[in-house]
Amino acid sequence: MTSRDSGSSPSALPLHGVRVVDLSTVLMGPYASQALADFGAEVIKVETPEGDSTRRTGVATEAGMAATFLGLNRNKRSVVLDIKRAPAREALLRLVDRADVFMHNIRPQKLAAIGIEPEALLARNPRLINAALNGFGQDGPYGGRPAYDDIIQGMCGMVDVSETQFGEARYLPTVIADKVSGLMAANAILAALVRRDRTGAGGFVELPMFEAMVGFTLVEHLYGETFIPAKGQSGYPRTLSPWRRPYHTLDGLVSLMPYTDRQWRDFLLEAGETELAADPRIASIGGRTRHVGTLYEAAGRIIARRSTAEWLEICARLEIPAAPIIRIGDLFADPHLLATGFFTERDDPGMGRIRQPGVAARFDGQRPPVSIPRRLGEHTNEVLREAGLTELEIAALDCRAATDAAP
Repeated sequence: MTSRDSGSSPSALPLHGVRVVDLSTVLMGPYASQALADFGAEVIKVETPEGDSTRRTGVATEAGMAATFLGLNRNKRSVVLDIKRAPAREALLRLVDRADVFMHNIRPQKLAAIGIEPEALLARNPRLINAALNGFGQDGPYGGRPAYDDIIQGMCGMVDVSETQFGEARYLPTVIADKVSGLMAANAILAALVRRDRTGAGGFVELPMFEAMVGFTLVEHLYGETFIPAKGQSGYPRTLSPWRRPYHTLDGLVSLMPYTDRQWRDFLLEAGETELAADPRIASIGGRTRHVGTLYEAAGRIIARRSTAEWLEICARLEIPAAPIIRIGDLFADPHLLATGFFTERDDPGMGRIRQPGVAARFDGQRPPVSIPRRLGEHTNEVLREAGLTELEIAALDCRAATDAAP
């Protein structure tokens, strides 16, 4: 098992004893398997000799260990198998025979060609959860198409709502489709494991990014089109208002969000806006939603009159949600994150000092431990021995990372 460096014992975590073979690459799948690993699952990350492309995405102090890879692959073991070759495919099947979960983001049409279609794997291991993390549902006209975060943001309505608010089409400045879909995939896998433990039978889980992100976007933005016939347009007015933004103060920025009837009334009276506080259009949340642009514009004008510190003091006194804008580089010194021990720092022989965010969830008051992601193929021989391969069989596979191969 991968050693972990801090926090509670891995054996105390909810998924201890669950074995996951992860053939996924890039972001969605590795983020999903990292979530399972954080909760105690043994995740075996199977890579080609060249490794996951994220090993080379971003800055690095060691080849093959770039920042993006480090953010997605803690608490896993790394195995190299060139599954284009028949002996390596057989070794992969030996790993899957002992697994609870097999997950991948291989497009459906390629599965049968390499002999790892769901039916074949379930025939070998009837308790297996076989999880496909793809761009689109297999039974629709988009099935089998490649998909990346930008593509899905553009298709699921995310760019449309961004254009409504910002006045121009934009992607959100985070890989939200990959990360949200990855978390949804982890949830689906967990649900399938619960069913398996109840019924004894494994099964097939499909989590397509497109459908996942359409549902995610439409939670609030289906809005008037929830009803047939429609009671208005799609799009939640509050989040689409161009005035919904951090507010400028006399000396900086502040996040400030009166929400309830009382909070808006107290905020406006504190600012001396008695006439606006008495306006019947904003007396209830329904009215404020209909007139949110006017209200947010007024709030921006009001907040610009005082300093950030003044507004934080006022909002604390009036019990109105407010906070300073925290830059990413300032998060490491945030007093709350320091007090909760969220970040870990440790020394690695090859990479030097490494900082990692922690796992947000706690179990019985303890945050799960984290380990630094592993070098490509670091656990290949160890894992294959555990799967029952002999030393001769392992040697015949020539399972070396590309950086270790002879020139």
